[in-house]
Amino acid sequence: MCFIAFDCEGPLTLNDNAFEFTSYLIPKGEYFFTQISRFDDYLAYIKAKPGYKAGDTLKLLLPFLRLFGATNKLLEEFSERTLSFLKGIPEVLPKLYKSLPLFIISTSYKPYLVALCKRLSLPYSQVFCTEVDLDRVILSNEEKRILRRFYEEIINYPLIELPREAKSPQDLSQQQRNILDRLEEIFFEEIWNLECGVFLREVNPIGGEEKARACALIADNLSVSLSEGFYCGDSITDVQALELIKKQGGISLSFNGNRYALKSAEFYALADHGYIFEDLVKIFRDKGPEGFRTTRLEVSPTFEFGCIPPEGTCEFLELVEKSETFRKKVRGEAIGSLG
Repeated sequence: MCFIAFDCEGPLTLNDNAFEFTSYLIPKGEYFFTQISRFDDYLAYIKAKPGYKAGDTLKLLLPFLRLFGATNKLLEEFSERTLSFLKGIPEVLPKLYKSLPLFIISTSYKPYLVALCKRLSLPYSQVFCTEVDLDRVILSNEEKRILRRFYEEIINYPLIELPREAKSPQDLSQQQRNILDRLEEIFFEEIWNLECGVFLREVNPIGGEEKARACALIADNLSVSLSEGFYCGDSITDVQALELIKKQGGISLSFNGNRYALKSAEFYALADHGYIFEDLVKIFRDKGPEGFRTTRLEVSPTFEFGCIPPEGTCEFLELVEKSETFRKKVRGEAIGSLG
């Protein structure tokens, strides 16, 4: 028996639910979210902060979402109203669910995944995502004042820029390091010790290592090897899951992925629709991982598929440029540019 696991936003939907909710609720929310997202990329990928994982953006946002009036009900209604699928997914995903064990492993907030499962009549029991209870925190006037001051500070900083070649904090400009150091202080010293710091202390976004652990748990529960797994992701939160499946001999696929996903997966696909998954999953189900590797799909105007070239080669750099450009075309410039 084999299994398939999808990241949600990107491979299945066009949304970035947290980005859209932040943009909807918080003044200058698009800029604010981008700052926090790039801070997240820095901590996870450049600084490699102990105990921090890609996707923890979603807990860093919570005190500020609460400041501007977020509630559980508001997030649920917003998620249901704005849910947007990649073309073909509403038809394809239920079919795939009937053909083999299918799971969704998403960093997104639970109300968004509940809305997706409800819309497609899929069981929520096969979803891993970020549990959140916005209503558990009632902000005092003093905490509101403090958070408002931090919000103003963050949106008044110049946009954080992380060069592609950056491998350590020393590869950044002094101005950028000063901003990032200050953000660490704001979140992990000042907000951490507030009452609303419970969001940072206790919420556990499903990203990075958590996605890899979810894959391992799925394999264990099904009593199969990870070499029988197929994981599809597109961003920095998928790195560890893609690397785990690839290392164990399973199929790791970057779908309209950014540079983080492409560095971690064995295969890539570019498509503006989800119909490609019918072909790929059928090959995987019928022929297994080795059969998948020896099958060649004809590239068409609607999709491109292949093996990812070795990192550092001209071919790899060209693929990164092509995939990130295509990603922005499918999901929009703002969402497509996020890590």
